[in-house]
Amino acid sequence: MELPIILSVLAVLLVVISLAQPLAGIVRLPFSVLLAVIGIVIGTGATFLWYTELTDAFNEVARAVLDFPVGSTVFLYVFLPTLLFQTALTLDVRRMAPDWVPILVLAVFAVLIATVIIGLALVPFAEQPLIVCLLLGAIVATTDPIAVVGIFRDIGAPARLGRLVEGESLLNDAAAITLFSVFLAVLVAAQPLSLVEASLSFAQTLFGGAFVGYVGARAAAWLIGSIPDHRPAKVSISFALPYLVYIVSEQVLGVSGVIGVVIAGMTLNLLGPARASPDGWSYLTGIWEQVAFWASSLVFVLAAILVPRLLADLTWLDLALILVVAAAALLARVVVLFGILPLLTAIRLSPPVSPPYRLVILWGGLRGAVTLALALAVTENYALTGEVKRFVAILATGFVLFTLLVQGTTMRWLIQWLGLDRLSPQDLALRGQVLAVALENVREAVEDVAELYKVESATALAEARRYAERIDQAAAQTEQGQELSDRSRLSLGLVTLAGRERDVVLEHYRARTVSAGLVQPLLAQSELLLDRARSGGRTEFQRAVKQTLAFNWRFDIAQFLHRRIGISGFLERLLARRFEMLFATRIIVEELVPFVDRKIAPILGSRVGEVLGEMVDRRREAIDRALEALRLQYPTYAESLERRLLRKTALRQEELEYDVLLADGLIGPELHANLRRSVEEERRKAEIQPRLDLAVNARELVAQLPLFAELSEAQIGALARLLRPIFAVPGERLIRRGDPGDAVYFISSGALEVNAPGQKVRLGRGDFVGEIALLTGLPRQSDVYAIGYCFLLRLDVRAFQAFLADHPAIRRQIEEVAAQRVEANASFERPVSLQPS
Repeated sequence: MELPIILSVLAVLLVVISLAQPLAGIVRLPFSVLLAVIGIVIGTGATFLWYTELTDAFNEVARAVLDFPVGSTVFLYVFLPTLLFQTALTLDVRRMAPDWVPILVLAVFAVLIATVIIGLALVPFAEQPLIVCLLLGAIVATTDPIAVVGIFRDIGAPARLGRLVEGESLLNDAAAITLFSVFLAVLVAAQPLSLVEASLSFAQTLFGGAFVGYVGARAAAWLIGSIPDHRPAKVSISFALPYLVYIVSEQVLGVSGVIGVVIAGMTLNLLGPARASPDGWSYLTGIWEQVAFWASSLVFVLAAILVPRLLADLTWLDLALILVVAAAALLARVVVLFGILPLLTAIRLSPPVSPPYRLVILWGGLRGAVTLALALAVTENYALTGEVKRFVAILATGFVLFTLLVQGTTMRWLIQWLGLDRLSPQDLALRGQVLAVALENVREAVEDVAELYKVESATALAEARRYAERIDQAAAQTEQGQELSDRSRLSLGLVTLAGRERDVVLEHYRARTVSAGLVQPLLAQSELLLDRARSGGRTEFQRAVKQTLAFNWRFDIAQFLHRRIGISGFLERLLARRFEMLFATRIIVEELVPFVDRKIAPILGSRVGEVLGEMVDRRREAIDRALEALRLQYPTYAESLERRLLRKTALRQEELEYDVLLADGLIGPELHANLRRSVEEERRKAEIQPRLDLAVNARELVAQLPLFAELSEAQIGALARLLRPIFAVPGERLIRRGDPGDAVYFISSGALEVNAPGQKVRLGRGDFVGEIALLTGLPRQSDVYAIGYCFLLRLDVRAFQAFLADHPAIRRQIEEVAAQRVEANASFERPVSLQPS
C-alpha cells in the first residue's frame, strides 16, 4: 500500500477519534468501548463494500481499510512501548506503594492463576492440547485499564480503586506476554512442557527486563539532567528510552521488553522531576499524554477493524467456548480477589481491600488491544497449524468483545449500585463546612468587585443575598453532619497538612529555591507523613516526623568507613545532605503555620487548628535543635547555605521581573533571552553545593586540648599518631555500661552525657571520658552518649598506659579527675568540676 493512502487512513481515523471522545460522553459509553464499536463498524462496512456486487465505487476505500498494514509487530513494537511507558511515567508511584502487595498479586499471581484455570477449563471441550489452551489463557489473562479508569474518572470513583486497577494492568501485561512467549516457544518447538524450565524462563525474562529498564532509565535521567534547559532534547531522550529498552530486551538479550519498559517508566517517573526543570518536566509529561491518547485510540480502532476478519467463520461451538473462557476468567479473579487478598490482609501483608472494591475489580477485568495483538501474532506464525490459529483467534477476539460489550457497558451501573460514586461519610460531614467557608470568601470577593466596578447596589445586593442563602444552607448541613469525631477531624487535618507540605515542596522547586537533588527526598518525606497520617492518624504521624529526623543505615555505613578505614567522604556528603534537608524542611514547615490558621482551622474547627499548630511548633523546634547542633559545629557551612538560599530567591525574583518587562513590551525577545541567560549562569553557580569538611586532623585537635597544652610539637606529633579521630552524631552511644575498658576518649568539640548510677553528667570540650576502667581494670560503670555532633580522639588502652608512663604530670591530672568521678559515683553526687587543670 502506498504511503499517501496509509497517511490518509490514519488522518481520517484521528478525526473519527476526535469526534468519538465527546460523543462517548453524550451516549454515556466508555470511550474505549465506543472506539471498539466504531472499529468493528468500519471493518464490517469495509468487508461488505469489498465483497458486495451492488457497486464497485467504494472498492478502493474498502481495500485501503482491509489491507491497512497493521499486524502484531506494529502493535507490539510501535504502540505497546508507548502506552506502557506513558502510564508508568505519569502514575503516582508513591501513592501506589502502600498497595504494592495487592497490585503484585493482581498483576502476577492473578495472571498465573487465570492462565491455569482457563487452560484447564478448555481442555475437556476444545479438542486442543493443554499447551494450546494454556497459550490462550495467557493471551486473555492481560487486562486493559483504559475503559475502566475512564469510567472511574467520569463518575468520581475513589482514587485508590483507580490506582489498583492501573497498577494491575501495568504489570500484568508484562506477566501475560512473558507467559505467552514461553508457551509459544514450547508449542513451536513441539517439546513437552517442563514446569521447572518454564518457571526459570519466566523469572529470567522478568528480572532481566527489569534490570535493562532500570539501567536504561538511569542513563536517560542522567542525560536529561546533563542537558541545559532544552525541552525538545529532553523529550526526545524520553521518547527514545522505551523503544531502546524494548528492542534491546526482546531482540538482543531475550528478556521481557514489556517489564523493561514498565520499570524504565517508573524509574524515570521517580528520577525525572529532579533532573529536569519543573516547567520542562510538565512539558515532557504533557507531550507524552497527547501521544499516548493517539496511540491508545488508534490501537483500539485498528484492532477492532480486524475483529470481523478474525470472527469470519464463527460457529455455535465457538460461542460456547467463548462463554467457557469468560466463566473461567471470572472464576480465576474470584479466587484471587475473594480468596487470596483477604488471606494476605489477615496476615498483614496487604491493606484491606473492601468487598465493593473487589467486586468492581472483578467485573472490571476488561480485555483490549494487547489481547488482540497477541492473538494476531499467533495467526501470523507460520509454524502453527491452521486449526490452532483459528482456535486462538476466535476465542480471544470473542472474549475481548464479551468484556467490552457486556462488562464495559455495565461497569458504570455497578459502581453506582455499590455507591462508590458517592462521597464518603467523612466527606459528607465536611461538605457543608467547606461550602460555608468557600462561599463566604466568594461573597466577600463579589462585594469587592461590585465596589471596584461601580455595579448598581441593587444588583450587588441581589448577588450577595444569593450567596448568603447558600451559606445558610451549608451551615445547616454542617449542623446535621456533626457525626464526624474530633479524632477523624484531626486525622483529616494531618492528611491535609501533609498534602500541603508536598505542594509547598513543588512550589519551591518551580521557584528553584530548592535544589533539584533535594526534591525527591523532600517529596518522599512528605509522602511518608501523608501515608502515616492516613493509616495511623496522630500517633503514626508523630512517629514519621521522628523518622525524618533520625539517622538511617547509610550513616551507620558512613561511620564505619570513617572510623575503621579512615574514609570520610561518604560521611561528609551525608552530613551535607542532612544539613541541606533540615534547612529546606525548616523553610517548608514555616510556611505550614499560616496554612493551618487560614485554611484548616476555619473548616475543621479551632480545636483541630490548635492541635495542628502545636504539632507544627514541636516539629519546628525539633528541626531547629537538629540544625543548631550542626550549625554550632559548622557555622561557616550554615552561613553558606543561608547565602545560597537568598541568592536563589533573588535570582527567581530577577527572572520574574524580566518576564514582566517582556510581557509589558518594555524589552524585546532578544534582550529578554540575553537577560535570562545571565540568570541561568548565576543559577548554575548557586546550584554548586558547598563542601562540608569534617576536619579530622588529629594533630590540630590534640593541640586544641588544654590537657596537652604543655606538650612540645614533637610530643604532640607522637601523640597524634597514637590517637584516632572519631566523629559522633547526636544520640550515639560511645561507651556501654558493663563492657570492658578498651580506650579513653578526649573531647575536641561537642558534648557528651555520662549516664552514671543515680546521676547524669555533661562533659564538653577539653574533657575526657573512659579513663576509670583503664586505670582500675573494672568494667565500664556508665553509658556515654553524644549530645550533639562531636569530634573525639580515641586512645586505645595499651597506648594510653604507655603515654601515661611517659608523661607523669598528665597522669596525675587524669588520676585526680578519675578519683573525683569515683567518689561522685560512690556518693551519687555531681562532682564540683571535671575540667582538667
